[in-house]
Amino acid sequence: MFVEQLSIFIENKEGRLAEVTAILRDANINIRALSLADTTDFGVLRFIANDNKTAEKVLTKEGFTVGKTKVVAVEVQDEPGGLNKILDPFFESEINLEYMYAFTNPQCKNAIMIFRFDDNEKALKILAQKSIKVFTSQELCHL
Repeated sequence: MFVEQLSIFIENKEGRLAEVTAILRDANINIRALSLADTTDFGVLRFIANDNKTAEKVLTKEGFTVGKTKVVAVEVQDEPGGLNKILDPFFESEINLEYMYAFTNPQCKNAIMIFRFDDNEKALKILAQKSIKVFTSQELCHL
């Protein structure tokens, strides 16, 4: 159960992020989750939208190169140690977490975290063994 994430490079200058989000807005695309990492000159915008196919199409039309990555969306309990319940089994199994970001789920009290692992398949098996809720793309799109 992977979720498709889109990624684009954007110049680190005033108004550039607003330009990207306006393109998505005008195409009636709703961003479900995002992460923005920057360097001096460029940033990497990673996001999951309610319609990744259309998002990719409109951004490509505007000159952006759009990358696609498989990530894992996991429900994390909103309590002390909730994140450790997710992370500890990966540490024990020597699975590397490349990056993560989170967003809240308006339909429940818990958060949803997006993870990119060096071995997504192995990570999914561990999550299943621990009975941890993993979201599908369709579930995220309909929150």
